[in-house]
Amino acid sequence: MKRYLICVPFILLLTSGCKKSTNSIKQGTFTVMTYNIAGLPEPASGSHPATNTSLISKRLNDYDIVNVQEDFFYDSLLLKYDHHPYRGKYTRARSFGDGLNFLSKFLVLNFMRTEWEDCHGTDCYTPKGFTYSRVKLAEGAYIDLYNLHCNAGGDAPDYAARRNNVLQLCKYIEFRSKGNAVIIMGDTNTDYTYSQENTREILSHGFTDVWIELVRHGILPVQNDIRIGCGVHAINETDCEEVDKIFYRSNDVVKLTALEYSIPGGDFLDAHGEWLSDHRPVSAKFQFDVLK
Repeated sequence: MKRYLICVPFILLLTSGCKKSTNSIKQGTFTVMTYNIAGLPEPASGSHPATNTSLISKRLNDYDIVNVQEDFFYDSLLLKYDHHPYRGKYTRARSFGDGLNFLSKFLVLNFMRTEWEDCHGTDCYTPKGFTYSRVKLAEGAYIDLYNLHCNAGGDAPDYAARRNNVLQLCKYIEFRSKGNAVIIMGDTNTDYTYSQENTREILSHGFTDVWIELVRHGILPVQNDIRIGCGVHAINETDCEEVDKIFYRSNDVVKLTALEYSIPGGDFLDAHGEWLSDHRPVSAKFQFDVLK
Protein backbone atom coordinates (compact mmCIF):
# COMPACT_ATOMS: atom_id res chain seq x y z
CA MET A 1 0.00 0.00 0.00
CA LYS A 2 1.40 3.37 -0.97
CA ARG A 3 2.14 5.71 1.89
CA TYR A 4 2.36 9.45 1.53
CA LEU A 5 2.84 12.72 3.34
CA ILE A 6 0.60 15.66 2.63
CA CYS A 7 2.14 19.01 3.49
CA VAL A 8 -0.32 21.89 3.41
CA PRO A 9 0.72 25.49 4.20
CA PHE A 10 -1.89 26.63 6.67
CA ILE A 11 -2.44 30.28 7.52
CA LEU A 12 -5.97 31.46 8.24
CA LEU A 13 -7.26 34.92 9.09
CA LEU A 14 -9.84 35.74 11.71
CA THR A 15 -13.23 35.98 10.07
CA SER A 16 -14.57 38.70 12.34
CA GLY A 17 -13.84 40.79 15.38
CA CYS A 18 -10.57 42.06 16.80
CA LYS A 19 -7.99 39.92 18.52
CA LYS A 20 -6.22 41.33 21.55
CA SER A 21 -2.49 41.85 21.08
CA THR A 22 -0.38 39.07 22.57
CA ASN A 23 2.92 41.01 22.45
CA SER A 24 3.21 41.43 26.23
CA ILE A 25 1.76 38.10 27.36
CA LYS A 26 4.27 36.05 29.34
CA GLN A 27 1.82 33.70 31.04
CA GLY A 28 -1.64 32.36 30.33
CA THR A 29 -3.98 29.41 30.44
CA PHE A 30 -5.80 27.45 27.79
CA THR A 31 -8.05 24.42 27.55
CA VAL A 32 -7.78 21.45 25.21
CA MET A 33 -9.98 18.53 24.29
CA THR A 34 -9.62 15.31 22.34
CA TYR A 35 -12.77 13.61 21.13
CA ASN A 36 -13.47 10.68 18.83
CA ILE A 37 -16.79 11.80 17.34
CA ALA A 38 -17.77 8.47 15.70
CA GLY A 39 -18.25 10.06 12.29
CA LEU A 40 -18.49 6.96 10.13
CA PRO A 41 -21.61 6.96 7.95
CA GLU A 42 -24.62 5.40 9.61
CA PRO A 43 -25.20 2.57 10.35
CA ALA A 44 -21.45 1.77 10.43
CA SER A 45 -20.85 4.31 13.19
CA GLY A 46 -20.94 3.32 16.85
CA SER A 47 -23.21 6.30 17.46
CA HIS A 48 -25.79 8.43 15.62
CA PRO A 49 -23.58 11.05 13.92
CA ALA A 50 -26.22 12.33 11.48
CA THR A 51 -28.05 13.70 14.52
CA ASN A 52 -25.30 14.04 17.10
CA THR A 53 -22.49 15.76 15.20
CA SER A 54 -24.23 19.14 15.12
CA LEU A 55 -24.93 18.76 18.87
CA ILE A 56 -21.23 18.11 19.42
CA SER A 57 -20.44 21.20 17.34
CA LYS A 58 -22.23 23.49 19.79
CA ARG A 59 -20.31 22.11 22.74
CA LEU A 60 -16.78 22.44 21.36
CA ASN A 61 -16.75 26.24 21.53
CA ASP A 62 -15.97 26.09 25.26
CA TYR A 63 -12.48 24.73 24.53
CA ASP A 64 -9.53 26.63 23.08
CA ILE A 65 -7.97 23.75 21.12
CA VAL A 66 -9.87 20.64 20.05
CA ASN A 67 -8.58 17.54 18.29
CA VAL A 68 -11.23 15.26 16.82
CA GLN A 69 -10.95 11.81 15.31
CA GLU A 70 -13.34 9.97 12.97
CA ASP A 71 -14.43 13.20 11.30
CA PHE A 72 -15.12 11.03 8.27
CA PHE A 73 -18.50 11.89 6.87
CA TYR A 74 -20.27 14.71 8.73
CA ASP A 75 -17.69 17.49 8.71
CA SER A 76 -20.20 20.16 7.66
CA LEU A 77 -22.28 19.32 10.74
CA LEU A 78 -19.19 19.44 12.96
CA LEU A 79 -18.51 23.01 11.81
CA LYS A 80 -22.15 24.10 11.75
CA TYR A 81 -22.13 25.84 15.14
CA ASP A 82 -18.39 26.05 15.70
CA HIS A 83 -16.76 29.47 16.15
CA HIS A 84 -13.06 28.57 16.28
CA PRO A 85 -11.30 30.82 13.74
CA TYR A 86 -8.65 28.22 12.83
CA ARG A 87 -9.53 24.75 11.55
CA GLY A 88 -7.98 21.84 9.73
CA LYS A 89 -8.88 21.35 6.09
CA TYR A 90 -11.25 18.43 5.56
CA THR A 91 -10.04 15.88 3.02
CA ARG A 92 -11.43 12.66 1.59
CA ALA A 93 -8.28 10.94 0.38
CA ARG A 94 -9.03 7.24 -0.15
CA SER A 95 -12.54 6.56 1.10
CA PHE A 96 -13.35 9.06 3.89
CA GLY A 97 -9.86 10.44 4.59
CA ASP A 98 -7.98 10.04 7.87
CA GLY A 99 -10.78 11.51 10.00
CA LEU A 100 -8.41 13.87 11.81
CA ASN A 101 -9.30 17.51 12.33
CA PHE A 102 -8.58 20.31 14.78
CA LEU A 103 -10.29 23.51 15.90
CA SER A 104 -8.28 26.32 17.50
CA LYS A 105 -8.77 29.78 18.96
CA PHE A 106 -5.04 30.32 18.54
CA LEU A 107 -3.21 31.06 15.31
CA VAL A 108 -2.12 27.93 13.43
CA LEU A 109 0.91 28.45 11.21
CA ASN A 110 1.08 25.19 9.29
CA PHE A 111 -0.51 21.77 9.06
CA MET A 112 0.71 18.37 7.86
CA ARG A 113 -0.83 14.91 7.56
CA THR A 114 1.15 11.68 7.79
CA GLU A 115 -0.23 8.20 7.16
CA TRP A 116 0.76 5.21 9.28
CA GLU A 117 3.34 2.95 7.71
CA ASP A 118 1.60 -0.09 9.20
CA CYS A 119 -2.07 -1.00 9.51
CA HIS A 120 -4.25 -4.08 9.73
CA GLY A 121 -7.80 -5.02 8.78
CA THR A 122 -10.43 -2.40 8.08
CA ASP A 123 -8.09 0.33 9.33
CA CYS A 124 -6.28 0.04 6.00
CA TYR A 125 -9.37 1.27 4.15
CA THR A 126 -8.63 4.87 5.22
CA PRO A 127 -5.29 6.72 5.46
CA LYS A 128 -5.31 6.83 9.26
CA GLY A 129 -2.28 8.36 10.90
CA PHE A 130 -1.45 11.62 12.65
CA THR A 131 -1.34 15.35 11.98
CA TYR A 132 1.13 18.05 12.97
CA SER A 133 0.37 21.75 13.52
CA ARG A 134 2.35 24.70 14.82
CA VAL A 135 0.25 26.77 17.24
CA LYS A 136 1.03 30.27 18.52
CA LEU A 137 -0.23 30.78 22.08
CA ALA A 138 1.35 34.23 22.45
CA GLU A 139 4.33 36.18 21.17
CA GLY A 140 7.30 33.86 21.55
CA ALA A 141 5.12 31.01 22.83
CA TYR A 142 4.69 28.21 20.29
CA ILE A 143 3.69 24.58 20.70
CA ASP A 144 3.64 21.71 18.25
CA LEU A 145 0.25 19.99 18.29
CA TYR A 146 -0.23 16.37 17.23
CA ASN A 147 -3.51 14.59 16.60
CA LEU A 148 -3.50 10.81 16.16
CA HIS A 149 -5.71 7.80 15.68
CA CYS A 150 -3.89 4.50 16.09
CA ASN A 151 -4.86 1.17 14.55
CA ALA A 152 -7.81 -0.46 16.32
CA GLY A 153 -8.54 -4.12 17.02
CA GLY A 154 -7.46 -6.78 19.47
CA ASP A 155 -5.79 -9.44 17.29
CA ALA A 156 -2.03 -9.98 17.23
CA PRO A 157 -1.57 -8.11 13.90
CA ASP A 158 -3.56 -5.19 15.33
CA TYR A 159 -1.27 -4.94 18.36
CA ALA A 160 1.78 -5.15 16.11
CA ALA A 161 0.47 -2.38 13.85
CA ARG A 162 -0.39 -0.21 16.85
CA ARG A 163 3.07 -0.62 18.36
CA ASN A 164 4.55 0.44 15.05
CA ASN A 165 2.18 3.43 14.96
CA VAL A 166 3.53 4.62 18.32
CA LEU A 167 7.14 4.14 17.23
CA GLN A 168 6.52 6.01 13.97
CA LEU A 169 4.92 8.93 15.84
CA CYS A 170 7.80 9.16 18.32
CA LYS A 171 10.37 9.04 15.54
CA TYR A 172 8.58 11.80 13.64
CA ILE A 173 8.32 14.01 16.73
CA GLU A 174 12.03 13.68 17.39
CA PHE A 175 12.63 14.83 13.82
CA ARG A 176 9.98 17.52 13.38
CA SER A 177 9.65 18.81 16.96
CA LYS A 178 13.08 18.25 18.46
CA GLY A 179 13.55 20.76 21.26
CA ASN A 180 9.98 22.10 20.95
CA ALA A 181 7.13 22.26 23.42
CA VAL A 182 4.58 19.66 22.30
CA ILE A 183 1.05 18.48 23.05
CA ILE A 184 -0.16 15.12 21.72
CA MET A 185 -3.90 14.38 21.84
CA GLY A 186 -5.89 11.64 20.22
CA ASP A 187 -7.33 8.16 20.17
CA THR A 188 -4.38 5.86 20.87
CA ASN A 189 -6.53 2.71 21.09
CA THR A 190 -4.10 1.65 23.82
CA ASP A 191 -4.19 0.85 27.53
CA TYR A 192 -1.21 1.06 29.87
CA THR A 193 -2.33 -2.18 31.51
CA TYR A 194 -2.00 -4.29 28.35
CA SER A 195 1.37 -5.98 28.02
CA GLN A 196 1.16 -5.98 24.20
CA GLU A 197 0.96 -2.18 24.06
CA ASN A 198 3.93 0.20 24.04
CA THR A 199 2.21 3.43 25.18
CA ARG A 200 5.08 3.93 27.62
CA GLU A 201 7.32 4.62 24.64
CA ILE A 202 5.76 8.09 24.36
CA LEU A 203 6.63 8.82 27.99
CA SER A 204 10.24 7.80 27.36
CA HIS A 205 10.55 10.74 24.94
CA GLY A 206 10.07 13.27 27.70
CA PHE A 207 6.27 13.40 27.69
CA THR A 208 3.87 13.42 30.61
CA ASP A 209 0.38 11.92 30.44
CA VAL A 210 -1.99 14.39 32.12
CA TRP A 211 -4.17 11.54 33.48
CA ILE A 212 -1.16 9.79 35.00
CA GLU A 213 0.11 13.04 36.49
CA LEU A 214 -3.06 14.54 37.95
CA VAL A 215 -5.37 11.59 38.59
CA ARG A 216 -2.89 8.80 39.39
CA HIS A 217 -0.30 11.13 40.95
CA GLY A 218 2.45 9.88 38.67
CA ILE A 219 1.85 6.17 39.23
CA LEU A 220 1.62 4.08 36.05
CA PRO A 221 -0.93 1.24 35.99
CA VAL A 222 0.39 -2.29 36.39
CA GLN A 223 0.62 -4.27 33.14
CA ASN A 224 -1.71 -7.09 34.16
CA ASP A 225 -3.82 -7.18 30.96
CA ILE A 226 -6.90 -6.05 32.92
CA ARG A 227 -8.45 -2.85 31.65
CA ILE A 228 -9.23 -0.03 34.08
CA GLY A 229 -12.50 0.62 32.32
CA CYS A 230 -15.59 2.69 32.97
CA GLY A 231 -19.07 1.34 33.41
CA VAL A 232 -21.66 2.13 30.78
CA HIS A 233 -23.26 4.74 33.04
CA ALA A 234 -20.02 6.56 33.96
CA ILE A 235 -20.31 10.25 33.14
CA ASN A 236 -17.56 12.41 34.63
CA GLU A 237 -15.52 9.63 36.23
CA THR A 238 -11.76 10.08 35.73
CA ASP A 239 -10.31 7.10 37.61
CA CYS A 240 -10.76 4.75 34.65
CA GLU A 241 -8.30 4.72 31.76
CA GLU A 242 -9.35 6.15 28.43
CA VAL A 243 -7.79 5.17 25.12
CA ASP A 244 -8.13 8.89 24.31
CA LYS A 245 -5.06 10.48 25.87
CA ILE A 246 -3.32 13.83 26.32
CA PHE A 247 0.48 14.06 26.56
CA TYR A 248 2.68 17.14 26.85
CA ARG A 249 6.25 18.32 27.27
CA SER A 250 7.85 21.74 27.76
CA ASN A 251 11.05 23.21 26.38
CA ASP A 252 13.46 25.93 27.52
CA VAL A 253 11.23 28.68 26.08
CA VAL A 254 7.68 27.56 26.90
CA LYS A 255 6.90 25.84 30.17
CA LEU A 256 3.60 23.92 30.16
CA THR A 257 1.91 23.03 33.44
CA ALA A 258 -1.11 20.74 33.55
CA LEU A 259 -3.71 22.25 35.89
CA GLU A 260 -6.79 20.07 35.32
CA TYR A 261 -7.85 16.77 33.78
CA SER A 262 -11.54 16.15 33.22
CA ILE A 263 -14.13 14.01 31.48
CA PRO A 264 -16.89 16.54 30.77
CA GLY A 265 -19.25 13.72 29.95
CA GLY A 266 -22.37 15.30 31.38
CA ASP A 267 -22.09 18.07 28.79
CA PHE A 268 -21.94 15.59 25.90
CA LEU A 269 -25.20 13.70 26.34
CA ASP A 270 -28.33 13.99 24.23
CA ALA A 271 -31.80 14.83 25.54
CA HIS A 272 -32.29 11.18 26.52
CA GLY A 273 -29.06 10.96 28.50
CA GLU A 274 -27.23 8.97 25.82
CA TRP A 275 -23.66 9.62 24.70
CA LEU A 276 -23.19 11.80 21.63
CA SER A 277 -20.37 9.45 20.59
CA ASP A 278 -19.14 5.99 21.50
CA HIS A 279 -16.16 7.72 23.16
CA ARG A 280 -16.14 10.11 26.07
CA PRO A 281 -14.51 13.52 25.55
CA VAL A 282 -11.22 14.04 27.40
CA SER A 283 -10.16 17.55 28.41
CA ALA A 284 -7.27 19.29 30.16
CA LYS A 285 -6.35 22.81 31.23
CA PHE A 286 -2.79 24.08 30.89
CA GLN A 287 -0.82 27.06 32.05
CA PHE A 288 1.97 28.31 29.84
CA ASP A 289 4.89 30.48 30.88
CA VAL A 290 7.22 32.19 28.40
CA LEU A 291 10.69 31.78 29.89
CA LYS A 292 12.69 33.81 27.37
